[in-house]
Amino acid sequence: MLQLSFVNFKPNSYLIVEGNTVNDRFYIIQKGNVTCFHEYSIPGIENKELGPGDFVGVIPSMSGHSQIENVIAKTDVVAIMVKKEQYPDLIVKNTPIAMKIIRSFTREMRILNGELSKLTVNSVGDESSEQLFSVAEYYFKNEMYDIAAYGYYQYLKACPQGANLEEAKKKFLALRKRAHPVYLEETEDMIREYPVGTMIFSDCQFGGDMFIIQEGSVKICKVIDGSEITFSILKKGDMFGEMALLENKPRSASAIAHSPCKLMVVNRKNFEQMVATQPQMISRLTIMLADRLWSMYRQLANTQLHDLLTRMTDMLALQVEKQHIAILKGQPYSTNLTAVDLMNLCSISPFEQPKASLALEKNRNIKMVSGKIVIKDLQELIKQADFYKKQEKKREGLAGNGVL
Repeated sequence: MLQLSFVNFKPNSYLIVEGNTVNDRFYIIQKGNVTCFHEYSIPGIENKELGPGDFVGVIPSMSGHSQIENVIAKTDVVAIMVKKEQYPDLIVKNTPIAMKIIRSFTREMRILNGELSKLTVNSVGDESSEQLFSVAEYYFKNEMYDIAAYGYYQYLKACPQGANLEEAKKKFLALRKRAHPVYLEETEDMIREYPVGTMIFSDCQFGGDMFIIQEGSVKICKVIDGSEITFSILKKGDMFGEMALLENKPRSASAIAHSPCKLMVVNRKNFEQMVATQPQMISRLTIMLADRLWSMYRQLANTQLHDLLTRMTDMLALQVEKQHIAILKGQPYSTNLTAVDLMNLCSISPFEQPKASLALEKNRNIKMVSGKIVIKDLQELIKQADFYKKQEKKREGLAGNGVL
């Protein structure tokens, strides 16, 4: 039986403290107002005031990570405290609350995806259906013909009067004999199989299906200004495509079979049934979205750090924290990142990379083995990242007061 607790907060008291590792609960505001803010500014995210019906602390609670914002009571506040283990029961008893949380996650993800794209290549790309042609052209030029054929077909379907109609038609017809795109049209198949290097859906394509990976892996990426930006490589058990299903908007990125994969398809009708009958699946979806959002918040916050070593150390700490591994003193950790990979994750420009490389070499807690970064002591890394960020914050404060 679901038994929830009511908690009272006085004005100016904290409901949540950024960075706190107490993350086994979240709050639904019943009465009063709270203010949410971040220690470091995050592009696209502003301080906000929330009130009755709103919720705070869900992302850290469901992802199992540290708190990503401060939440302070602006007035007397009464809140319902929900423990993470109570969430599946909450879904059964109050499905609209769960759907409100999931839909808020998808809205935030679109915002954060756009900000990450801007910071990576200084552009968010074309958001219209004409982008389908640009996607197809990119893969055609890179001789990835299965993906290109899929892109041209979807462009012809979405833009029957498009500016690039004749060119797309000519190239699609030319590719028909040597390309083998799959599932050009949606089907009722609950299970689909995709060979490696085939497109599941394209950026800016309309569609209402969500996918659950049964076997293999899937690359989530986006073509912007002639470059492919990879957001993540998903594996067995992961879900994707939920944003288009929940918001009825075009896809915000492309999905490509990174290896031969078998996918379970969830359409809108199936999803509604799943919400009503499978709370554990909705719980999994919430956890997955929360984990992605937590990582995106942390990555965007990282871009606001000015010192190169601080930024790189914080990014390494982020990669470790994402793994949910125990952090012990003296414990080494081998990454799959080269120094250049790390600097690219931190959006460090090629002009600054030589300087950043020298700074990284001076960190005695880091060594290179076969070209990959190895951390000698995980606990020391986390302490370093925290110390460097506090020092930078202190320097900014002194500069703001005219001391520096």
